[in-house]
Amino acid sequence: MPYVMVQIPKTPAPASSAPRSVPTSADVARLAGVSRATVSYVLNKTSAVRISEPTRRRVHEAAKELGYVPHAAARSLRAGHSRMVLMPAPSFPVGPLYSRFLGDLQLALGRLDYTVVQHGSVGLHGDEAARAWAELRPVAVLVSGSGLGPKGVTVLKRSGARAVVSLGPESVEGAHALLMDYEAVGHCAGSHLYARGRRRIGVVVPEEDRLDAFSTPRLEGVRRALHGTDATLTELPLAYEEESAARLAARWRDLGLDAVFAYNDEYAMLLMRALQDEGVRVPDDTALIGADDLMLGRLLRPRLSTVHIELPSGRDLAELVDRAVRNPGAAPEAHKVLGATVVHRDSS
Repeated sequence: MPYVMVQIPKTPAPASSAPRSVPTSADVARLAGVSRATVSYVLNKTSAVRISEPTRRRVHEAAKELGYVPHAAARSLRAGHSRMVLMPAPSFPVGPLYSRFLGDLQLALGRLDYTVVQHGSVGLHGDEAARAWAELRPVAVLVSGSGLGPKGVTVLKRSGARAVVSLGPESVEGAHALLMDYEAVGHCAGSHLYARGRRRIGVVVPEEDRLDAFSTPRLEGVRRALHGTDATLTELPLAYEEESAARLAARWRDLGLDAVFAYNDEYAMLLMRALQDEGVRVPDDTALIGADDLMLGRLLRPRLSTVHIELPSGRDLAELVDRAVRNPGAAPEAHKVLGATVVHRDSS
């Protein structure tokens, strides 16, 4: 048998799996033809040093070409603090009004060169949560609700936070405060229903525990509005479920109510549909009012009366944070916010 030599082609060498080197500020400086200090001044937006516009443009173009971004941790070490504003994720269901407020705030803080981070501290509360937040070394912390105490504020400040801002019904020692008067929402609704001639007034109290911080003051606001009058108040526990609303509507005539403040627009829409399914006429048999002034309420028939809530603007709150970061030794500020006004429509 003849000997046949077969030439096996060489297998190409595998491409190197070694990661490409991370571009540095020195690489940017070489490509842009400037010093590393100039790169730092431009990319960190330092205002104390004047850099010409053509030079800024060359640095930005070089950084973009190389895919270079500043190292946040290194920048924090040099500055002694980060540009991170930490916002613990809300422990309560977030509605459209609050979501819009958070979006405006994040946009306003971004324009001031802060990075907003939401921290999902599930299962952590009070001082324990504050220690978890402090591990990230934020320059500022914005806490919604009443879970933070003076010890937690101290922990955050000792870890480098220059500003701690609480958003809730009460101020916290050592923190700036945006005082939310949730009672005013219920007071507006109760006063409106009484002025419309209603005397047997129900108040929806959500069964979701995480809403207690909002529902309890709103209930007390209605109670305060009716105090000393000939009106009666009936608490109406209600879960945010169609079945729960249907059960409440089924016994509505036995309750003998001629008006209801339904906590907010979402609960109001849920209850209105259930009442209409039971043949209860709104507003002829029962006047109904919500809160938050959502667009969907205007599309209902009858159009939903509501309490319009005026939250602080994202820009104003961002400026408060920025002032506190720039002057951490200043005495904490307290501002009353959350204006409330009735928007009277067809349902009441």
